[in-house]
Amino acid sequence: MRCCGLLTAQNELVPLKSIEVELEVRDHVATVVSTLNYENKEDKLLEAVFVFPLPGDAAVCHFSAKIGQTQIVAEVKEKQKAREDYDDALSSGQQAFLLEESYQSPDIFSLSVGSLPPRESASIRLEYVTELSVQADDGLRFCLPAVLNPRYQPQGSGGPEISLSYTAIGQVPYSLSFSARVSSPRPISKVESNCSLDPLQYLNTDQTQATVKLAAGHKFDRDVELLIYYKDAHQPTAVVEAGQASAEPGSLMGDPVVMVSLYPEFPQSVMSSCGEFVFLMDRSGSMSNTRIRSAKDTLLFLLKSLPMGCYFNIYSFGSRYEHIFPKSVEYSQQTIKESLKKVEQMEANLGGTEILEPLKYIYSQPCIPNQPRQLFVFTDGEVGNTKEVIDLVKKNSDSHRCFSFGIGEGASSAVINGMAKEGGGHAQFITGTDRMQPKAMQSLRFALQPVVVDISVTWDLPMEVSVTVLSAPITALFQGQRSLIYAQLTGQCSEAAEGCVTVKYSLAGHPSENQLHFSLRPAEDTGLTVHRLGVRSLIRSLEIEQREHSGQQYGGVKEKVVHLSVQSGVSSSFTAFIAVNKDNSEVIQGPLVRRNIPTASEFFPIAKLKVNPRSEAKMVQHE
Repeated sequence: MRCCGLLTAQNELVPLKSIEVELEVRDHVATVVSTLNYENKEDKLLEAVFVFPLPGDAAVCHFSAKIGQTQIVAEVKEKQKAREDYDDALSSGQQAFLLEESYQSPDIFSLSVGSLPPRESASIRLEYVTELSVQADDGLRFCLPAVLNPRYQPQGSGGPEISLSYTAIGQVPYSLSFSARVSSPRPISKVESNCSLDPLQYLNTDQTQATVKLAAGHKFDRDVELLIYYKDAHQPTAVVEAGQASAEPGSLMGDPVVMVSLYPEFPQSVMSSCGEFVFLMDRSGSMSNTRIRSAKDTLLFLLKSLPMGCYFNIYSFGSRYEHIFPKSVEYSQQTIKESLKKVEQMEANLGGTEILEPLKYIYSQPCIPNQPRQLFVFTDGEVGNTKEVIDLVKKNSDSHRCFSFGIGEGASSAVINGMAKEGGGHAQFITGTDRMQPKAMQSLRFALQPVVVDISVTWDLPMEVSVTVLSAPITALFQGQRSLIYAQLTGQCSEAAEGCVTVKYSLAGHPSENQLHFSLRPAEDTGLTVHRLGVRSLIRSLEIEQREHSGQQYGGVKEKVVHLSVQSGVSSSFTAFIAVNKDNSEVIQGPLVRRNIPTASEFFPIAKLKVNPRSEAKMVQHE
């Protein structure tokens, strides 16, 4: 394994000292506060670039920096304007910080720390909100990514070149502290993790509040996964959150926002025993060792569990793609025996991660009458063209459902969740064999469930209250699987007023509905988590709309996103957080040295490695 990165002239790694993470879980959603502590140990001014992962569906909502005793809170601006302000500040000798989301993938952020004086420390505070995904055993999963694996840039994509260099696990020169506080209307049964935890501490007698933290001595050498279990997990709920007092009434941030959590239940008799099951296996170089073994074990388990009478085929890809059969074949003793043998022989030896071409080929194949197509994708998601892949799945969502499996530490949540969401399927993450079988079986059960059609959501509210839905329309419903809906509530009503939301749909020709009555009185002390997740949901829908109509005059979608992002303080692909220390009375003198902060299994876009030629920095490689 090769260690590459910008080092000081004395071969010292650059200066991230520690990371502190505080997690606040409220029922199904979470607020995460990360504090990154830097120190410039050099005798020169320093600019550091730290590229790091966040969950793909997260919404960054606060960014501030503290240098010495000076606190600087960032504001959201249109991305190009923020970059210009950042460059202008550095040119003027001011301290500045820039946080931006990657255009290519919403789970990659880069943080530029500019004009750190010699021997000075800086503390960066980053806050984001995210939904917790429901697992096969009803646990709610939170994942703090430790690694951002190299993203393969397909040939001729026109994207920036990506270095496939690694920083050796265990060589990351900073420490992590992590604590969590959990609260819910329902009692907390237990909290589990893939890392060692101190014992769970309940804060009240009904066990609806608790705290937990990582055991001492944790090395940030893997994703930190937390699984939270509540009693009566399938109970539908609604949380009404009060608007921001300083925001204008009638605006999204000024009005209350409701988050509705529904769990549809279907009769067992409607489950199907037919379908065309297409499996797509990532065999690129990044899938080597335990990843390819984990993916193969999951695929072998699914193949043995398929119902008689269905059709199936298996594709694998890297820089090229292969298939076991020219077209999908009927499930029989002979076809399954041949498939199991060939899957066992698969290795991660097909080069880069070119997933678009096999997807296009699969979608070009005619569907089999009365055999609904179900696509199962196994990948670590290490692609540089995330949005292109997701858009292709969305474009073909009428002809199939997509079930994705993220394999291994650092699997891209943006790719895995995005493909499943736009393909009307379900996403799973497999980081070991402990929960592989129930996760695989859950996805197979969902695939055997007939497609739910004619989904509609209606609201029954007092006359003086109107509703604006912020979520994208629901495109998929699965047995016992949560659906979240966000909506803005405009108008005044009495504290005793109630609302009702009804989800209607048709399953196997049978019309059904789920209904939930809820109080319109805002919950106490919820912060703005629900508002920010509602805004994030609306922004993501608009960003997809913008990409679908790129090159066309389409109603100023980008302007809408920028306005929403600036108004709410929530990140988007068109905006960035910019913080400039304008109170700094002394203009900082001297040339600026640019450094990149290594992270475990990190990549660095070559375009970012700009070092002032007058500095003594150099590129060092260790074989």
